Amino acid sequence: MLAAALILCYLIGAIPSGYLLVRWTKRLDVRTMGSGNIGATNVLRTAGPAAGAGILVFDILKGWVSARIIPGWLLGAASPATALACGTAAVLGHVFPCFLRFRGGKGVATMLGALAGSDPGVALTVIAVWLVTFAACRYVSVGSLAASAAIPLSQAVYHRPAVDLALGALVAVIIILRHRQNIQRLLAGTEHRAWTKK
Repeated sequence: MLAAALILCYLIGAIPSGYLLVRWTKRLDVRTMGSGNIGATNVLRTAGPAAGAGILVFDILKGWVSARIIPGWLLGAASPATALACGTAAVLGHVFPCFLRFRGGKGVATMLGALAGSDPGVALTVIAVWLVTFAACRYVSVGSLAASAAIPLSQAVYHRPAVDLALGALVAVIIILRHRQNIQRLLAGTEHRAWTKK
C-alpha cells in the first residue's frame, strides 16, 4: 500500500495548477511567459496577484494533503517518515509532472505544504528562514534557496531520524537544482527583485 500511496501523492503533486489556471482564464500558456515556470511566482507576474495567491495556496495544499491526509487514508497510522515520504512524492510530482512532459515548477510551495503536514516544527523554521531572507534581500529565489538548505539543517537540530534527513536533503537538492537559472541570474546581477520595476 505504501507504493500506491506514493504514486497517488506523486499524481496529486503533478496536477499543473498554474498551467491550468492561466490556460483557463487567460487562454495563454504560462510556460511561454515570464520565467516560463508554472509556479505561483510566475503566475503572479503574468496573471495577477489573485491568480498567484490562488496557485500558492493550491500548491501548498498539494503537499499538505499528500503528507497529512493520504498516509492516514491508505496506510492507517502512518509514521512521520512515511508522511514525509508521501510529501516528497508530491514535490517530485510538482517538479516533474507526467502531465506536462516532466517539466514543472520549482517545488517550494509544495515542499512547505509537505513539511507542514509531516513535521510542523521544521516547517515553521523553514518558513521563518524564507521570510527573514526575503525581507533582507527581496529576492524570492534567494529566500527559496535559503529555505531549502534549511530543511536538513532544521531536521538535524530537531534530532530527526536519518531517513527524515535523507528525504529532506533530497528535496533540498532538487529545489536548489531547479533554481540553477536563478543562481546564474543572481551571479550576473539580472535577477528580478520583488517590488521593483524591471
